[in-house]
Amino acid sequence: QVQLVESGGGLVQPGGSLRLSCGVSISISSINVIAWYRQAPGKQRESVATITSGGSTNYADSVKGRFTISRDNAKPTVYLQMNSLKPEDTAVYYCNIPTRTGVFVNWGQGTQVTVSS
Repeated sequence: QVQLVESGGGLVQPGGSLRLSCGVSISISSINVIAWYRQAPGKQRESVATITSGGSTNYADSVKGRFTISRDNAKPTVYLQMNSLKPEDTAVYYCNIPTRTGVFVNWGQGTQVTVSS
């Protein structure tokens, strides 16, 4: 069974940076798409960034130009570099493998990101 473990969250001031990591229990070289999601209090979970096996990336408009998703097939780990953080980025961040009907892996605990002065 595939396991995903998110880490790297924390408390950061507005304008600061964090790098999130998603450790994957299997080789990711053949996984077509991996995504980072987030869920803020009282809101639905949303996709913020995706990366394909070929390295193509896509971002939600709200994070475009500030967040960068990348993958290291050798580790295997997927990263989310978050710069110029805003209070509205506060959320629990998760990684997962999107499918046509949802996601492939049961949601884990995620990693909390809090942006506050």
